[in-house]
Amino acid sequence: MPEGTAIYVVQRGDTVDSIAAAYGVNVENIIRDNQILYPYELALGQALFIDLGTRQPYRSLRVTGYAYPYIERQVLEDTLPYLSELAIFSYGFTTEGELVYPALPDDWMIALALEYGTAPILTLTPLDEQGRFSNYLIHSVVQNPEAVDRLIDNLLSLMGEKGYQGLDIDFEYILAQDRDAFTDFVRRTAERMRENGYHTSVALAPKTSADQKGTLYEGKDYRALGEAADHVLLMTYEWGYTYGPPMAVAPLHQVRRVVEYAVTEIPPEKIDLGIPNYGYDWPLPFVRGETAATSIGNVQAVRIAIQQDVPIQFDETAQSPFFTYIQEQEENNVPGGGAAGNGGAEQGDNTGVSHEVWFEDVRSYQGKFDLIREFGLGGCGYWQIMRWFAANWKLLYKNFYIEK
Repeated sequence: MPEGTAIYVVQRGDTVDSIAAAYGVNVENIIRDNQILYPYELALGQALFIDLGTRQPYRSLRVTGYAYPYIERQVLEDTLPYLSELAIFSYGFTTEGELVYPALPDDWMIALALEYGTAPILTLTPLDEQGRFSNYLIHSVVQNPEAVDRLIDNLLSLMGEKGYQGLDIDFEYILAQDRDAFTDFVRRTAERMRENGYHTSVALAPKTSADQKGTLYEGKDYRALGEAADHVLLMTYEWGYTYGPPMAVAPLHQVRRVVEYAVTEIPPEKIDLGIPNYGYDWPLPFVRGETAATSIGNVQAVRIAIQQDVPIQFDETAQSPFFTYIQEQEENNVPGGGAAGNGGAEQGDNTGVSHEVWFEDVRSYQGKFDLIREFGLGGCGYWQIMRWFAANWKLLYKNFYIEK
């Protein structure tokens, strides 16, 4: 735990006042840092960030945050002090190498990032008209040298015009047959970017071995891409995902396996650890092909637990918080009480829909920050920063100096 920081797990009968008194800190600080709403109810098992005042970060860290152009301005302004890079999602391209612009303007984000000393990064993705990653589109470009050159020329022209300071290549589901061509594309792009004063990063699927099977993995050559790019992002999230069974989004033991492999192929200082800024709420029972989880924010998850008057649990292996609840029919809802752990109110006749929620809190984030330190990784990248989670950024600030 970094100096000047405590993480407190709410016990039965706790109140914000009693916790503040125990640590000798202002009630207002706990309320603000943990985004606790009036009348300041707490969930049993909720992890609170406690700022004890002092700060002695371990070292500096490159921090990237991904955002869509429809992010709320206030959320972006609040987040930018904690970011080295703002990766704006996203630009696409055609099979001929022409750029496809995002639906909403990004100029205001670029200007705001520069105002805060954060580098605006253009994120390039091969999305089709339905918003899905298209390996046909990838194949059409990376196997066509003329299209590659045209795409790079277009990128350089646009980046110079808009004020972007770097490029992030986020290609997923690359065909195995395009593996080497994709690597050549990244190498060629990064060379041209460096010649013009820009740096290049590339997103990597979370592999645990060089020969890992699956469309998500076979097209990514960790060693070659690590050599070609200036730094890489390990997409260490989405174990728990919309159409999968309930589980942690980024279970630490699985994330560790990816990092352990990655550092055998890529210098640690070039590696950014992917960190999710969200959770999922699954209706139960889970039926593959039918059940779809709802993406929720980490603050929202805690508020659901409070509203449903259920305790938050913590999986020690995954290092992730979770809870279950029953969504009652409208007439059966019973509101939760004030102090934490009022006993789990009677919930009607339990004829509602069962739910399971997994999300991130300061405990799960500290586990990831510890992993960054343990392996000497150069940075981290948040997917994504659309929801403000103050406790995470406060904790990050305590752990590391943010590179600017």
